[in-house]
Amino acid sequence: MTPAERKALKARAHNLNPILQLGEKGLTDAVVAEIDRALGAHELIKIRAAPLNRDEREVALASICERTNALPVQHIGKMLIVYRQKPLPESGPGPGPRLRKRGRSSSGWDERKDARKKPPRRRKSAGPQRPQRRRPRARQA
Repeated sequence: MTPAERKALKARAHNLNPILQLGEKGLTDAVVAEIDRALGAHELIKIRAAPLNRDEREVALASICERTNALPVQHIGKMLIVYRQKPLPESGPGPGPRLRKRGRSSSGWDERKDARKKPPRRRKSAGPQRPQRRRPRARQA
């Protein structure tokens, strides 16, 4: 990973909240499985490792990256930031894109959308109007 890529990932991770938190037991198989699922869904995750000391956090980050095939982005304080790129979808011999039928929409969305439109606003008639409020006159002495 180039320094520019790492910098961009750090910037993206700044606004993230930690996805999971390591507990007293440290890095268990269940935690690694959850990290793997989170990386599959989000690509870039933050992990809070509060109960571990600095050396244990470094070992935990290396272990997470090794077991999940991820890349370490940053270890700052008690936060670990890990990145794994999502695999590109393969366009194999599966079903292709769904084609629309001619002549009408396939889901009927347009008809439902038209049915939900609000009626146009009516203008007020030229009938009775409220009297305008007058300013009090200045008293002359």
